[in-house]
Amino acid sequence: MNRSAPPHSFPRLLADVGGTNVRFASQFIANGPLQQTGSYACADFETLCDAICHHLWREGLGPPRCSAIGIATPVTGDHVRMTNHRWTFSIKAMQEALGLQRLLVLNDFAALAMALPALPADARCQVGGGAAVQGAPIALIGPGTGLGVSGLLPAFSGESWLPISGEGGHVSLSGHDAEERAVLDILQRRFGHVSAERALSGPGLENLYLAVAQVHGLRVDGLLAQEISAAALARSDAIAEAALEMFCSLLGGAAGNLALTLGARGGVYIGGGIVPRLGDRFAASKFRQRFEAKGRFRAYLSDIPSFVVRSSEQAALLGACRALDLGMVH
Repeated sequence: MNRSAPPHSFPRLLADVGGTNVRFASQFIANGPLQQTGSYACADFETLCDAICHHLWREGLGPPRCSAIGIATPVTGDHVRMTNHRWTFSIKAMQEALGLQRLLVLNDFAALAMALPALPADARCQVGGGAAVQGAPIALIGPGTGLGVSGLLPAFSGESWLPISGEGGHVSLSGHDAEERAVLDILQRRFGHVSAERALSGPGLENLYLAVAQVHGLRVDGLLAQEISAAALARSDAIAEAALEMFCSLLGGAAGNLALTLGARGGVYIGGGIVPRLGDRFAASKFRQRFEAKGRFRAYLSDIPSFVVRSSEQAALLGACRALDLGMVH
């Protein structure tokens, strides 16, 4: 963190806003720990400002002076509208309503990316590959309510990083074998455009479950993503197992594409709420096989390490804090 952060910029309120949950924490002094955390269902509040006020009231907190909000949507101007939730707001109006000296709103995965260089060893788990190249670009992808994609590019000085605020979760998805192509054909007929997020997210896993069953000529009741994961991990549902294996394979292909695009020899990080819960099952999946299956660039990708971020929520809050320290702007 930047030790020159002025004392008048505290207390700070940090937020990580996903399509399902919103998480808050406060920082009271420069380089201090994140404290008085809280997590709430987005659906319980009409607006983000309502959720913020409720959290401040519940924790007995006074008005913050500064705030950084990582949110799961593009931030392209003053007006912010979430992709996978109904919340919408004006940054300027929210700053005025909360009486903030400064309000920074950035894409949630750009915030998470900011935390990656400072992640302790126990906050990540390596799945395949070699050693990260210091100072090389870093890639980030993570399935949750949606599919977040970001990364870090080294600044010319080599002493700082530039986060990428893109919407890579909405690139077109392609299949690797006949079964994947058949499944994606079903999704194409259903949605028109098959973005990566249509398969690589919580709702995406639900889409895969139904489509895999259809390819196999079976009729199944729709399950929630967490039910599919639980059934696959328990090996109690063959369709759930097949859907989860396809999910990991498709994620490997998407992550490999991202690594090639960014030249991410500094590593590829897997965030979001789904993959960390899969544990050893993810490491044993075809993720790395598909990650490296890029023809003439197999050897290039085999050297790139991939890491599962164990607690994306805490890391995203730390990244939002770091963005304030470094003086990022919208």
